[in-house]
Amino acid sequence: MNKKLLSLYGLKWNPFSPDVPVEALHQTPKVESFCWRTENLAREGGFALITGEPGGGKTMAMRLLVERLTALRDVKVGILSRPQAALADFYREMGDLFGVQLQPHNRWGGSKVLREKWQVHIDAALFRPVLVVDEAQEMQTSVLNELRLLCSARLDSHWLLTAVLAGDGRLVERLRSDELLPLGSRMRVRLSIERATPDELLEVLRHALAKAGNAKLMTAELMTTLCEHATGNCRTLMTMGGELLAVGAQREAKQLDEKLYLEVFAVPPPAEPLKAAGSARRR
Repeated sequence: MNKKLLSLYGLKWNPFSPDVPVEALHQTPKVESFCWRTENLAREGGFALITGEPGGGKTMAMRLLVERLTALRDVKVGILSRPQAALADFYREMGDLFGVQLQPHNRWGGSKVLREKWQVHIDAALFRPVLVVDEAQEMQTSVLNELRLLCSARLDSHWLLTAVLAGDGRLVERLRSDELLPLGSRMRVRLSIERATPDELLEVLRHALAKAGNAKLMTAELMTTLCEHATGNCRTLMTMGGELLAVGAQREAKQLDEKLYLEVFAVPPPAEPLKAAGSARRR
């Protein structure tokens, strides 16, 4: 959204955009507790898990966590960009993230170099390196198992890496399977994001508008209506809000209200059935 449209409502940024600043994200006590526990986990290493339905708030929780971890001294955070990759590309990206030259065809050599790099970091700092994987349900079983084996040393008593996996319900089911149960049983910190209540969504919306610079952008009635029709999904709420903001800016409306909501999201009445072709003809 351009500056002219933002200035119309006195906004510093679009509060409904996916790339709002981290400071604009609403942190619930549950998410804050997860971030605190994962920060402590980073001192010892191991796995953390974030699960929830698409659009429920996993990405927001991960952004808050990454911001918190990167603010710590001597913490190296790598974010895997291609969770669907096969083993060779997985090693290529791990080498790129942690600054080592790897030969993907030589997995033994690659794992040895990575583990030595991580151990050097551990010896010099208070924290393990951190790997963050979004959409982890897309990871191949062989890659997930490789990651588990790559992280542990000394007969599974010493962790070289802290790995945070985030995914939807498919990831939960996969971690219960025989192939991935050894990994699932090693999740030391968990965050399960449930469907939000209208009151919880209202808190998120109020926070977003206030941080963007205009807490009165929407009427109270419209905010309540949006939260009641967002089906407990934060992404749905923000998508609807963004559409209303765009239409309101186009019309230069002073404030977004329920009337605008009804105009934008009203369900058109069903079309009347066409009369039979010969019904109007006289016989």
